[in-house]
Amino acid sequence: MYRVASCLAQRDAHACVPEHTAGAPVPASCLPGPAPAASRALPPAVQGGLHGQEDCCASRAGAHVALPAAQLPAAVAGMCPLQPSLAAGTPQHREHAGCDPGADGPAPHPRDGGWHTASLQHALRVLDMTGLLDDGVEQDPGTMSMWDCTAAVARTCIAQQQGGTVEPGQAPLPVEVRVDLRVNRASYAFLREALRSSVGSPLRLCCRDLRAEDLPMRNTVALLQLLDAGCLRRVDLRFNNLGLRGLSVIIPHVARFQHLASLRLHYVHGDSRQPSVDGEDNFRYFLAQMGRFTCLRELSMGSSLLSGRLDQLLSTLQSPLESLELAFCALLPEDLRFLARSPHAVHLKKLDLSGNDLSGGQLEPFQGLLQAAAATLLHLELTECQLADPQLLSTLPVLTRCASLRYLGLYGNPLSMAGLKELLRDSVVQAELRTVVHPFPVDCYEGLPWPPPASVLLEASINEEKFARVEAELHQLLLASGRAHVLWTTDIYGRLAADYFSL
Repeated sequence: MYRVASCLAQRDAHACVPEHTAGAPVPASCLPGPAPAASRALPPAVQGGLHGQEDCCASRAGAHVALPAAQLPAAVAGMCPLQPSLAAGTPQHREHAGCDPGADGPAPHPRDGGWHTASLQHALRVLDMTGLLDDGVEQDPGTMSMWDCTAAVARTCIAQQQGGTVEPGQAPLPVEVRVDLRVNRASYAFLREALRSSVGSPLRLCCRDLRAEDLPMRNTVALLQLLDAGCLRRVDLRFNNLGLRGLSVIIPHVARFQHLASLRLHYVHGDSRQPSVDGEDNFRYFLAQMGRFTCLRELSMGSSLLSGRLDQLLSTLQSPLESLELAFCALLPEDLRFLARSPHAVHLKKLDLSGNDLSGGQLEPFQGLLQAAAATLLHLELTECQLADPQLLSTLPVLTRCASLRYLGLYGNPLSMAGLKELLRDSVVQAELRTVVHPFPVDCYEGLPWPPPASVLLEASINEEKFARVEAELHQLLLASGRAHVLWTTDIYGRLAADYFSL
């Protein structure tokens, strides 16, 4: 027998970086140490610039490469024009070195006299370190994490400000360092100092994605004020306990980022139903600021309690969403009906309704929403939605019309083995389906009450022998249907949730 782990996300463990007085030199002992040697190389997917998004930053002349962060301090230390890491003697190497690609012979050294102007013309202008995984679930142990990259870049920027030297007559060209930044309470002051150091510095930080966890409201605002408005595509705020008042303070600072494509507000605990005058005023102000976004394509409002207010939120947006996450928002039937009729439905690629009860009056409007989104939907998350066999079976006709669906999440629903087998048989027509995260069948529990609350399904013990037989039978059905390449699993932690920009 074993116990099912809760599917609610646990907070990540973060490295603690000592705080220091703003503007004061940062002692060497306070700088995050270098990442382990085995974790410094960037994955191949990082090479080649921004991923999943058209480059919103103005193009610059000169080289544009992705560089392992371990090389960054060394490359910056001399502050000569940074050169791409290319094989010596190749045409590309000679071109980046300032020579005619067709010329013979080695390129002059950048510090050789009479060569400085030519070398500057071909110096590195953009260093792209974006695209690193941030949670470590599927991360290659030989690559850096998002946290490692944030620490390495920040450490380098501060060190450059404190100890950088420039040779007389050789003013270095600025290098735009594109990064995804991850910050929490422990690292806030350190990262703030790095962003301040990059203003007017040869190293100019350009943040693409900001992930801030458990930060006070004033600290979040201070960071947002330091970021380049032309580069930011995502703001991800987690565990900040902002409420509507906090959101109304932060949102105007977020709305100035006109290229923002993704806004993720996790666990903000904003109850839009509170009857107070202040609460209503804060909600209206929040809605007005949301109407300023012109490029927003992804919105996540998990645990924000939007009962009966979804129409007000979505009606303010200037363009249709392609990814919408409304987990644990206590949605009502009218919320789902509005979404199904809205311009957003026919554009949705990713939809997360986890934690909303879809077993009663919400079932029919939910099915209508699926029908509206069937042509575009790629990723559907329905964890803990109280879907038992009758609800699943009545939904299968419209669910199987989602011909492009790649991922289906059903963990934490009270489904039996018979219901899972019916789902497997009917989903054969979905040629693009690659992953189904299914619950432990209710047949495998001991003494399960009915209907079982989600908490019981997550914590009750499972009969291992029964579940082993279930797995074997599902595997045989997949083989018989020619669908052995489709992953059917109960492991909700074994795979990273599909990111909107990777869809």
